[in-house]
Amino acid sequence: MLSFFQALTQNPFLLAALLAGIASSLASGIIGSYVVVKRIVSISGSIAHSVLGGMGLCVFLSRTYDWDFLTPLYGALGAGLASALLIGWINLKYKEREDTIIAVIWATGMSLGVVFLALTPGYNVELLNFLFGNILWVSQQDLILLASLDVIIFAIVLLFYQRFLAICFDEEEALLQGVNVTALYFLLLCLVAISVVLLIQVVGAILVIAMLAIPAAIAATMTTKLSHMMIFATILGVLFNFFGIYFSYEINWPPGATISLVAVLAYALSLLRKKRQTRLKIAS
Repeated sequence: MLSFFQALTQNPFLLAALLAGIASSLASGIIGSYVVVKRIVSISGSIAHSVLGGMGLCVFLSRTYDWDFLTPLYGALGAGLASALLIGWINLKYKEREDTIIAVIWATGMSLGVVFLALTPGYNVELLNFLFGNILWVSQQDLILLASLDVIIFAIVLLFYQRFLAICFDEEEALLQGVNVTALYFLLLCLVAISVVLLIQVVGAILVIAMLAIPAAIAATMTTKLSHMMIFATILGVLFNFFGIYFSYEINWPPGATISLVAVLAYALSLLRKKRQTRLKIAS
């Protein structure tokens, strides 16, 4: 492990990857807890894949018209927020089944991404990195944007914590208390979209659900208090990113996939621990 720490001091790309992982862990720990508690993991998956359309559009415009300021990350953020709001609006206005909306948004985003990929000249490594994840590709500009989005997420959750808590556990009671459930639902979906974009930088769209749901799911077995669950999930996310990048460095595996596999292994161990505790309770 000493060689890994030495590499962190000598390789700015590796250090940037670790910082990006830490920044993403804060978002996944906080918002992932809401996602797990409210059971909207599938919505997160739809948003994660729909952002490919926005990224493809930005890459197409950047390459075709030399609009260099349009990076894939901005496209992902715009498409993610649009998808989140669209899912919420269709669900509330037309009373469509959520799983149907999720499938449509998922397919639309992926299809648009493929179309723009085909229209864009050259080899589109940007979209491939976002699809499969390449944390070593993170730039200083991306780190600043990730940190800014983290601050926004933290500030909003701090401000609306009690009201989010109400809509996650008892929407009817929240309505009786005069809480604007619809507005908070839209706001929560937007925060999920921002978190998805943060995580795509690390593990890619394909594996984003693992990092959004697994740390929170493990944390849920450690505590019944949501605030503690967020703290534990954030710490777990940092650990998964650190050890994922470490193992990736040592055995030369793709960083994003390695981080996800570390998280999956930890989840499997948590299930075994939970099963063992249940047996002990029954035996006693």
